[in-house]
Amino acid sequence: MPLLLAAALLVTYLWLRASKLDDIEQRSLNAEHLLRVTRQHISITAMTTLFVVLIAVSGGILLTRPVLRWLTPYATALANVGQATPAIGLLVLLSIWLGIGATTALIGLVAYSVLPVLRNTIVGIDQVDRHLIEAGRGIGMSPIAVLFRIELPLAIPVILAGVRTALVLAVGVATLATFINAGGLGGLIVTGIKLQRDPVLITGAVLTGALALTLDWLGGVLSDLLRPRGLD
Repeated sequence: MPLLLAAALLVTYLWLRASKLDDIEQRSLNAEHLLRVTRQHISITAMTTLFVVLIAVSGGILLTRPVLRWLTPYATALANVGQATPAIGLLVLLSIWLGIGATTALIGLVAYSVLPVLRNTIVGIDQVDRHLIEAGRGIGMSPIAVLFRIELPLAIPVILAGVRTALVLAVGVATLATFINAGGLGGLIVTGIKLQRDPVLITGAVLTGALALTLDWLGGVLSDLLRPRGLD
């Protein structure tokens, strides 16, 4: 995957170098501007993922506890509302309520991306063999010890699969953040469409796709590293 992404970026770069760019295209595709919007995109994606993990993993753990399990259908239905709502509509509604800017975009992205992690956390913990949990309790483990030494380690592959999905969703939806003045690579795509500048549009699309695939690949590597030994 890294080699394929590097090849795609190299081909795009060589194509741009061979093209005759006008003034608008040169201003949009200069290195300083590209680095700035890429950093903005990575920043908002990273912050979204951080909040999604904190909210969804902790929420998923709580919802698998017997005292709160009855809330699970309602919590997942609420999380599903965020993802079922069209992303651009969600961001526009939030911008009307909270104003434009990166904070509003972050809230919208978290609402849109929380479902896969919440659902996978619940499923991952629920699929842990009950006999292993009973064995842990039988040797004197506290509920906290059972959670952190048995349930979560065995659920990590499923949880990380949800995180990878959330990452890809966040990268894609973050392109819409440009409509509420939150920056990111979406600005290149919008500029390319509005001004009919194919080099700008294609560059924005290639960078967005490369970022999404890179984060998905890194998530897969992390999942392999954190997978408990002996777990197929």
